[in-house]
Amino acid sequence: MTDLTDLDSAHGAMTADETDDLARLRFYERLADSELFMLLEGEAEGDQITPALFEVEDQQFVLIFDREERMVEFYGKIAPYAALSGRGMAQMLEGQRIGMALNMGVAPSAMLIPAEAVDWLAQTLGVAAEEVEGQITELTAPAGLPETLLEALDRKLATAAGMAVEAYLCGVTYEGGGKGHMLAFVGTTPGAEDALTAAVNEALVFSGIDAGMLDVAHLEGGDPVSERVARVGLRFDLPAPQMPEAPAAPGMDPDKPPKLH
Repeated sequence: MTDLTDLDSAHGAMTADETDDLARLRFYERLADSELFMLLEGEAEGDQITPALFEVEDQQFVLIFDREERMVEFYGKIAPYAALSGRGMAQMLEGQRIGMALNMGVAPSAMLIPAEAVDWLAQTLGVAAEEVEGQITELTAPAGLPETLLEALDRKLATAAGMAVEAYLCGVTYEGGGKGHMLAFVGTTPGAEDALTAAVNEALVFSGIDAGMLDVAHLEGGDPVSERVARVGLRFDLPAPQMPEAPAAPGMDPDKPPKLH
């Protein structure tokens, strides 16, 4: 198979310079956001699955692929599988001492991801945002933010289809003189607040900014604050909602990992 996937490209950039920490972070970001296909020993039983495991140097690995065709090419025929996001897969495997064998023998991104790296990814994705309160006294255009963060936000919000209408990045001053930056989502879909806040937190982590902070707000739209952020902020358009598709494997929600047998 000659067509390169986003994961192939991210892997190539990472391996081209092993000292490039940002390229490594971007690979793991792409891994977390990708839909992955994991080989199973047999058909899923409700929310219980039994992954096909193989052992290398006393460590076990699940077999995962970023395209269904690659899984079939590796196995030689259609086989039972679970389809999950990389995020869900890392959360499912955390603490199990099981690594990921990615695209083995069928793609340039073939690699063994050890259990320690899987645990690190799950823990990184699981860092919760802190809720704070403060009276805003001034909103301004954003200034001084690194390009890597803007690119990370753009990539992350491109995956948030239907969660909000738009978002604006602003400079913000709080009562008492504190200054920072805020990403204000306008027209957030009810129930999507936590997912959007987590996405912003991940953008900070994977942009490689040490101790980076970015406040998040959710606005109704049509109110004075929304109008103010629209006047001064840097706008991000979120993709329109997509029509729901049937899951690749029955009962498999990509962000609600099943349980291992």
